[in-house]
Amino acid sequence: MARFRGSSWKKSRRLGISLSGTGKELEKRPYAPGQHGPTQRIKLSEYGQQLQEKQKLRYMYGINERQFRSIFDKASKMKGVHGSNFMALLSSRLDAVVYQLGLARTRRQARQLVNHGHVMVDGARVDIPSYTLQPGQKISIREKSQDLSIIKESVEANNFIPEYLTFNEDALEGTFDRLPTREELPAEINEQLIVEYYSR
Repeated sequence: MARFRGSSWKKSRRLGISLSGTGKELEKRPYAPGQHGPTQRIKLSEYGQQLQEKQKLRYMYGINERQFRSIFDKASKMKGVHGSNFMALLSSRLDAVVYQLGLARTRRQARQLVNHGHVMVDGARVDIPSYTLQPGQKISIREKSQDLSIIKESVEANNFIPEYLTFNEDALEGTFDRLPTREELPAEINEQLIVEYYSR
């Protein structure tokens, strides 16, 4: 089976992070799903902690194990810290940038917008969510799709654009200026545990 298509709320509660990006799933029930969820006290082994951290990041970006490992191996060939390079490469995926620009409310929605051909890169339509952006490339919404209510509502609700991106709200156009630094990426992920997991 490829991509996870089950309940993202249950998966969020299991891993202890908000996969939707809204945080609503953890507000009401900040514990693992199941009848023993609130009272369960399981101490994870070192391997269990590494695996959980890997799963957190993989489900956060909604990609399968083969893609995930491929990006990890690519990051190992770059100069710098392996874990930080890995997370920077994940953040340079087209669906991740569409989400960070505020064109979609969730990562799943961003992936769907790309899949359905609503997004353009440097003026050409790209429908591959895993497309890796290079610094300087421009991301925009097709002219026919600019009136979509989900895009308008997402842009209005968004109030934060990372420093490695620039966004023109009127034109619905953004620029991927550079690879993000570690400080600009999700703080709840300990990427060192993921490096240790794959270095076993």
